[in-house]
Amino acid sequence: MTYTALFGLSLSTSASAADVTKLVEPCFACHGKEGVSTEANIPSIASYSEDYISSTMKKFQKKIRPCIETEIRSGSKKGTKTDMCKIAAGLSESDIGQIGEYFVAQTFVRTPQVFDAELANKGKSIHKRKCDTCHTESGTVSSDHAGILGGQKMAYLRAQIKSFKDGTRPMSAKMKPKLESLDDNEIEAVINYYGSVQ
Repeated sequence: MTYTALFGLSLSTSASAADVTKLVEPCFACHGKEGVSTEANIPSIASYSEDYISSTMKKFQKKIRPCIETEIRSGSKKGTKTDMCKIAAGLSESDIGQIGEYFVAQTFVRTPQVFDAELANKGKSIHKRKCDTCHTESGTVSSDHAGILGGQKMAYLRAQIKSFKDGTRPMSAKMKPKLESLDDNEIEAVINYYGSVQ
């Protein structure tokens, strides 16, 4: 099923404000208004870079990233199910570019969440040694083109690391040996560190 069929939209390649609004509104149904998620297992995507959104959507189109079915959380399709591969399938390169331009201009809101301070302190040290090269400034810099980790939903981060570890989500050649060198406690420490970033 295409994006148009899923959300009942007739998409245009022209970049008027009205077109962009129609294009991004369906994203709000799961990722929250302006890409600020209120759901523990769905990431906030506000301020994600255009490059990161583009590469992510293309991975969903090619089914390189796992197509996990989820329930639409709000809007006219609330309660029905879909997955990101179905949503991405009907998007043109121009559509994806407009979506990226919209979300990079939004403000990422860090999620206040419960974390273990001792683990977070350990995770900070691990982050500096293993992750900071690509996820700079505690994983908060959009222009790293690596998503935003600092202040992101911890439940979401756990799920993504699990999919990296079990091979359902591919890792970059640079990330793979670093993640594989961490044991479960060290991974949880890093997740708690990202959860502590405010």
